[in-house]
Amino acid sequence: MNTDRHVIRSGGIEATIKADGAELCSLKNAGGLELLWQAGPEWPRHAPLLFPIVGQLKNDKLKHRGRIYPMMKHGIARDCRFDWVERGPGSCRLVLNDTAETRSRYPFPFRLTVAYTARDSELDVSLEIANTGKEMLPASIGGHPAFNWPLLPGLPKEAYSLTFSNEEPAPIRRLADGLMRAQPEPNPIRGKVLSLAESLFDDDAIILDRLASSSVCFAADRGPSIEMSWDDGFPQLGVWSKLGGAPFLCIEPWHGFADPVGFDGEFADKPGVMHFAPLEQRNFRYRIRLG
Repeated sequence: MNTDRHVIRSGGIEATIKADGAELCSLKNAGGLELLWQAGPEWPRHAPLLFPIVGQLKNDKLKHRGRIYPMMKHGIARDCRFDWVERGPGSCRLVLNDTAETRSRYPFPFRLTVAYTARDSELDVSLEIANTGKEMLPASIGGHPAFNWPLLPGLPKEAYSLTFSNEEPAPIRRLADGLMRAQPEPNPIRGKVLSLAESLFDDDAIILDRLASSSVCFAADRGPSIEMSWDDGFPQLGVWSKLGGAPFLCIEPWHGFADPVGFDGEFADKPGVMHFAPLEQRNFRYRIRLG
């Protein structure tokens, strides 16, 4: 049995998951068309898991009780090898426990469990954070799946839009050198629809920190579509593609965000971070439906 990757299938979907980062690395529809970004030179990842931070900390440093720990953008999980717990034809489950190496960067006991389940034309991604220690656990979590843009080769990128389940009237947030700007920015979403263009990402990601929707559909007027939905454990959403243009679009449900510009406090006091009591565990879920 291949210990590096596992393939799960249902009637309308085939997904491949890697042990490294518990990362989804392929997502094909019933016709065999690859819809997930294949980690090309523009960005060498597919769909990393973001834990225990989303975004960036000031100077890439995590402060805890007067000590400083190195913490790179989006955290440690995406660069750790997970252990397989279950592997079946339609689902799999992986787990990451803290180690001496993780504690050198994130000084807390934890368990992060990731489960993927294929049902019809839908991939369900379930995440569980557990505090296995005796003190409070501060953490954030997020998904970062990148889809081919365009989904159907040959269509112009401008043929695509994001249609949200609800109107999104609130201003958006933007980043300055990786940190959250203090002032909100004008919202490019018109009602429920964001018309996509490379220029949207000239100023980095679009961040909806006052998200009203529980789903969004990425589609053109023909060809395949992607619907992302999430539970209320993800109160923020990021939408990103690379500055200068790249053939992918990331749709990212988050609980947490980058350090605000000017924040220089302890990690536990960081805006947007969750706090887990000893032995507490919480579940988070998002779904990718192929149309």
